[in-house]
Amino acid sequence: MARKPKAVNLALQGGGAHGAFTWGVLDHILEDGRLQIAGVSGTSAGAMNAVALADGFTRNGPEGGRAALDHFWRSMSEAARSSPLRRMPIDVLMGNWGFENNPVYHALGALSRMSSPYQLNPMNINPLRDLVERSIDFGMVRACSAFKLFISATNVETGKVKVFPREALTADMVMASACMPHLYQAVEIDGVPYWDGGYMGNPSLFPFHGKTGTDDVVVIQINPIERKGAPRTPMEIQDRINEISFNGSLLKELRAIDFVDRLIRQGKLSPDDYRQVRVHIIENQAELKPLGASSKMNVEWEFLTKLRDLGRATATRWLDENFESIGHRGTVDLREMFQDMGAKHQGG
Repeated sequence: MARKPKAVNLALQGGGAHGAFTWGVLDHILEDGRLQIAGVSGTSAGAMNAVALADGFTRNGPEGGRAALDHFWRSMSEAARSSPLRRMPIDVLMGNWGFENNPVYHALGALSRMSSPYQLNPMNINPLRDLVERSIDFGMVRACSAFKLFISATNVETGKVKVFPREALTADMVMASACMPHLYQAVEIDGVPYWDGGYMGNPSLFPFHGKTGTDDVVVIQINPIERKGAPRTPMEIQDRINEISFNGSLLKELRAIDFVDRLIRQGKLSPDDYRQVRVHIIENQAELKPLGASSKMNVEWEFLTKLRDLGRATATRWLDENFESIGHRGTVDLREMFQDMGAKHQGG
């Protein structure tokens, strides 16, 4: 007899082209059938994966979701075929996926530190927005009733996270979630400017609480939390600053979850008033960490499918090892994760 699928919330991190890893994880989850998606929270590339999933799911269930994700990433690759941001021949020969040897990449980086998008792109031309509008039917996204959907952006004026719900979602809101301030002008929605959601919610977990019918949260993590050694070059320093910044909000939410969980287990909080969140993380930092930050801009189809296949293989292994725990206990030791932050000294 087939087992009833287990409901989970999916939290999708941003990470540029590395979001193709998340595509692979989602593709396997949809194909496998053991998990039922109750809610999705996405930021930046995670937001794009989320809306593609919702669009396709509304059309044709799990198979529609898989087809829509494939279509979105294929369209992304095809749109960049004429881009000067490509690997140099030496990188292709050596199997490097980044742009560290591409002079255009370095020139654009230097230019973005001297001039703002308002000076460099006064007409606010954004090919990515055009691609999202062509690839995603937001009417279908808003009509998706299979799961809750939350997209995060950062309010430039207040510095707080803004979570856009599925029912009102537009292309502008997704672009706000992916708006890197050195590359694009802030996206204004109802007169309020927004930047990339990664600064304050990468991804946001709090919208799930009490809204989806399950307390299991599966984070599909792209950005490495730990990286040994101090960065030395200007590029390495900036890349590490970005990694720390874009993981900060997630770590705060996970630490809050761990704190509440310990207080409930100690009898200091009532389980009737507070929920114990079961946290799971699907990641493959051994493979993703060496790729480097510049490869997040590489949308060559060969690279995207490599990441997709890595995501599928990682999800297959993770699900086989952890399926029985879902609905019963988390599979991440949050106490161990926060030892360096002093959590091991707080009783419990």
